[in-house]
Amino acid sequence: MAYHEAVYDEPLIFEYRSGTTYKLPGLEGKQKIDLPENLLRKELNLPEVSEYDVVRHYTRLSQMNYSVDLGIYPLGSCTMKFNPKYADAIASSRQFSEMHPLQLQSETQGELRILYELQEYLKAISDMDAVTLQPLAGAQGEYTGILITRKYFEVKGELDSRTDVLIPDSAHGTNPASAAMAGFNVIEIPSSENGTVNLDALKAALSEHTAAFMITNPNTLGIFEDHIEEIAKMVHDAGALLYYDGANFNGILGVTSPGIMGFDIVHFNLHKTFATPHGSGGPGAGPVGVKSRLKDFLPVPVVGKEGDRYFLDYGAKHTIGKVSSYTGSFMVLLRAWAYITYHGSDGLRRNTVNAVLNTNYIRKRLEGRFSIPYKTLKKHEVVISTENTGIRALDAAKYLIDQGVHAPTIYFPLIVHEAMMIEPTETVSKQDLDRFVDALIESSKLSPEELKNHPVNLPVSRPDEVKAARDMKVRWDGSTYGN
Repeated sequence: MAYHEAVYDEPLIFEYRSGTTYKLPGLEGKQKIDLPENLLRKELNLPEVSEYDVVRHYTRLSQMNYSVDLGIYPLGSCTMKFNPKYADAIASSRQFSEMHPLQLQSETQGELRILYELQEYLKAISDMDAVTLQPLAGAQGEYTGILITRKYFEVKGELDSRTDVLIPDSAHGTNPASAAMAGFNVIEIPSSENGTVNLDALKAALSEHTAAFMITNPNTLGIFEDHIEEIAKMVHDAGALLYYDGANFNGILGVTSPGIMGFDIVHFNLHKTFATPHGSGGPGAGPVGVKSRLKDFLPVPVVGKEGDRYFLDYGAKHTIGKVSSYTGSFMVLLRAWAYITYHGSDGLRRNTVNAVLNTNYIRKRLEGRFSIPYKTLKKHEVVISTENTGIRALDAAKYLIDQGVHAPTIYFPLIVHEAMMIEPTETVSKQDLDRFVDALIESSKLSPEELKNHPVNLPVSRPDEVKAARDMKVRWDGSTYGN
């Protein structure tokens, strides 16, 4: 399939001068509205743009971008799943979008029921005993879980001695960041030759100073930790907690659970597992589940139920306090509730099986062409290396987007040289899988010099990667208005 993104010389929305066609419902002509003087602004730098120009502006911008609605989006670890439109329709309905977070609980029983049911769903899915929906992102959920760990040892009188958090070298970068922000020392545990946790290194690091071991399972190599029950016993024998990073939950959903594996705390990335929109840093939701002995440390409120009445429960004895406003990212939570309700337990398990099947189909087709380090069988994602082909992962990624497929994650995990982390998810057809694999194999047949000429089919070719990452300007500062 030939591919070429549209290219428009599109101005900023502020540079349009078509004049607004917006009218307040029920008001005609000029109206005098009395507002307090302190709320009046002399200059309001908003664009005056007609509806047709707004529609055309954003349609043109959308045609200059790739999205998950166009095709495969195999970002490993970030898990860009297709967002079903029924969930968007439910979240956009007036019954939810026009609610106010300060409405009386007697007026929001429907909202509270949904949140309560989502808590129950997540408890059943994870085999945890209690869940909070408050954290607004996976990273905040992770930080919340570590704060619960800290509070737990503080109440036990062991915080001064429990100073260390252990983390595998294949972990997401937010793991050590969360642990350090919570005041713990971070100790890195190396991987074994299979890509799993090195048990000897873990045993040597565990001590009376260990507060927790944070681990993702399946890990960022797409590999399931075979010895997870042995790991759980080792951690608990040391008096520490076992923390589950739920970033890769879609590799086990409906098949096993953190509770069965022996974890004490888990955070969920709802956008990764339950098809909530995710991109450019949000919106997200990162609920946290815990075993019963940690229930009293959850942030408040959680949603309780008494008879037929739902209510916000602030009664946790050792709570770490609030971690967000109101009840968290309600619209994101609502989408997750809709997704889980729609699929049911059998559907969620089927999605996991299909995601694993898609991953291993890609793995099998790439074997022999690219290096695939560590254990062969993968779960939700496969990490390959372009090192044996003589081309760089960056150049192969640029070639892929030139062919109309989004590039996978590159240069992560750090323990694989020239890494490409590919996660197809369950919603990609065999046709799209083959098109992705064919394009990737084609890239390996080009010379490094030829690859450096790509992309040529996009509005922007090769931006300054460092400047783009560190000097982003995503907010209009008004300096060009009126010029």
